[in-house]
Amino acid sequence: MSRTVLITGASRGIGRSVAEHFLAEGHRLCLGLRDPEAVKGTLLDNAHVLPVAYDASQPEQAASLVDAASSWAGGVDALIHCAGILHRTPLLFEDGQDAELEELWQVNVMVPWWLTRAAWPHLRSCGNGRIQVMVSMSGKRVKGRMAGYPLSKFGLMALCQSMRNEGFDHGIRVTAICPSWVNTAMALSVSSVPAQSMTQPRDLACLMGRLLELPDAAVPFEIAVNCALET
Repeated sequence: MSRTVLITGASRGIGRSVAEHFLAEGHRLCLGLRDPEAVKGTLLDNAHVLPVAYDASQPEQAASLVDAASSWAGGVDALIHCAGILHRTPLLFEDGQDAELEELWQVNVMVPWWLTRAAWPHLRSCGNGRIQVMVSMSGKRVKGRMAGYPLSKFGLMALCQSMRNEGFDHGIRVTAICPSWVNTAMALSVSSVPAQSMTQPRDLACLMGRLLELPDAAVPFEIAVNCALET
């Protein structure tokens, strides 16, 4: 089944791999990008891809992004939240680091909330809408001394649960994807785990593509993907 999929965070990392895989699977893609020119000359420079300028820090642009996708393809029946940021803000943060906490909350929680709210009428009306959210294992447990990042991811997991509760009777299925270390520039900047030992973005993309094919009665709410044993 071909879907119209709205994806954030597709300019790099996991989101980029997801977009490329979904395109290869035959889906139509609307990509919310800070710089739509970023896909020029790439695999995503394709007639089945609509790149749209999207500044996630501006709440009103969520509706504009959804409207662009709907005008182009007639609706939206899948929403993939891959955009996110990481700050290593500790519990005992320094003066001035409260701005990091605010940014973590805005980007990792409020941006998916605004966009889901804007896309909800389309996801509901199609009868089998799908939402996939890149949460992280940091939305399930806290390791080390980072406080701000897992706080935002726990909040995002709560948002996923609310989406599931609100949408279930309307055929909307929500999946929280919770990987540990994934071979992206963001992970490599803070982890000593070798890139080849991390989960690869293309493998997450394949997993997420398979989720789109599952019937309502078989879609899991949560998937934990760990590249190393946690005890």
